Amino acid sequence: MGQGPRVKRRDVIAASAGAALFSPLAGLTGCGRATAGPEYAGDWVGADHRRGHLVRDRGAPGQAAVKRRAAVVIIGGGVAGLACARALRRRGIDDVHLLELEDEAGGNARGHTLGAMACPLGAHYLPVPDPANHDLVECLAELELCQQQAGRWVYDEQHLCHSPQERLFMPDPSSDLHGDWIEGLLPPPAALPKDQRAASQADYRRFGSLVDREMKLRSFAIPTWQAGWSDRLQALDSQTFGAWLDHEGLHAPALRWYLDYCCRDDYGAGSGHVSAWAGLQYFASRHGFERFGGEADASVSSGVLTWPEGNAWLTRRLAKPLGDRLHSARTVVRIDESAHEVNIDAFDHRTTQLERWTARQVVVATPLFIAARLSSAPSAALQAAASALSYAPWLVANIQLDQALRDRPGAPPSWDNVVYASKSLGYVDAMHQSTRPRAGPTVLTAYWALGGDNIEQAREARQQLLERPWQSWSEQILAQLEPAHVDLRGKVSRIDLMRYGHAMAVPRPGTRGHPALRALAEQAGRVSFAHSDLSAYSIFEEAFFHGHRVGSSLRV
Repeated sequence: MGQGPRVKRRDVIAASAGAALFSPLAGLTGCGRATAGPEYAGDWVGADHRRGHLVRDRGAPGQAAVKRRAAVVIIGGGVAGLACARALRRRGIDDVHLLELEDEAGGNARGHTLGAMACPLGAHYLPVPDPANHDLVECLAELELCQQQAGRWVYDEQHLCHSPQERLFMPDPSSDLHGDWIEGLLPPPAALPKDQRAASQADYRRFGSLVDREMKLRSFAIPTWQAGWSDRLQALDSQTFGAWLDHEGLHAPALRWYLDYCCRDDYGAGSGHVSAWAGLQYFASRHGFERFGGEADASVSSGVLTWPEGNAWLTRRLAKPLGDRLHSARTVVRIDESAHEVNIDAFDHRTTQLERWTARQVVVATPLFIAARLSSAPSAALQAAASALSYAPWLVANIQLDQALRDRPGAPPSWDNVVYASKSLGYVDAMHQSTRPRAGPTVLTAYWALGGDNIEQAREARQQLLERPWQSWSEQILAQLEPAHVDLRGKVSRIDLMRYGHAMAVPRPGTRGHPALRALAEQAGRVSFAHSDLSAYSIFEEAFFHGHRVGSSLRV
């Protein structure tokens, strides 16, 4: 990675012209606010997007320069592909090769380094799983993250998120706590304008009681396939979360902002885009709704496992046993299934040669829209599933600071730091898990989910993510955080940006209950599918489940 460009005021003004074109980004350019101070370097990181577009734009595959055979070929080295390889290895099946587009496996859970400090390029935490999720808990135990004591799983505190965990900055001048940090991410009524407090408290309690009802019915679970499906859940899946909240009479601005934040955090899109099933899944499948004046289900753990490099800590350990059977920098361009074997054509970006792999079984652990493009004869189920899904673009910014930031009053610096009413998701501090005695240089990893409130907004964001320069996006990220940190800009030495055009499937209405997803997962043949898309949304636990499911049952 080279030094890349450096930000200058005239570059920012030129690059940001016309940037606020649609609602997820509207009013956030901040192009006229650049102040004198040290310039900062940076660049885009990750593989060139043209690697992925090679699949979309390919012509005839051509003649392969290299031919290889394997018992099993896994296409895609994200969490699902790595979990599948692990499950096969545990069965004693060693002739397994994995083809990965990027230079490092991990998918949305890869890591980065700035100023000798590890930081994430995507997913940065794993909630402590329900003990009933036996396969995942067993994997975590294998990685020495937990052990059984007196019949309970106990997690190593070194890997649990250190306190304080979360805080929220209140920039609203009408709040009594204007300019302060408060503990947690749900605004307490006391932090809100006086005319919103009573209604917010009532709506917090009302929403909490609705979540409690679902938890008692055990309608939701992670992985979601373990919860089953019903007409009632289908009805929730048929409408947006925003419409359901309106129907329930839940209008308090603070609650609606928080619930929208949660949707963007887990699904990459707002409450007007995701289904009511997804909105409730966020709470009822895991930790309940911890509101003021009420209690969440104490039996559900809210602990979080995290590392400076995020979930790359996990994916690197899952990838290591593959050794030289992990083939990175490969763009698969075609899968051709016959009665007795499967042929895979893959372009090696290091040698610039086309490879032909022949395998008895192939596991496609890519997003389903990619799987449909790779197949020479996609099944009806694959075509239907791929058509049903849409994806959220994301921007991840790693901001290197040479000095500690001055802090505002209130809650102390935390792992997760969010600005109330911001369009972005705030940042996590890469050095929060360290044990250093005082604050100093660090990396802030800022997240921006760009799925918006409909498919059109997501499509427009994806186009801007591809076309707008690094300088413009870097300035917008800083503009989102500056209300909480007025000295931020002067302490930045570098910003590296990672863009994901299709980061995760959005569980919009009609997706989770779509019959093609289950039909595709149960499809028999020499090509199997293992990806979180089959659960209609993307988190570590769902990807692991589908990878483990296929790897544990594949006939080789």
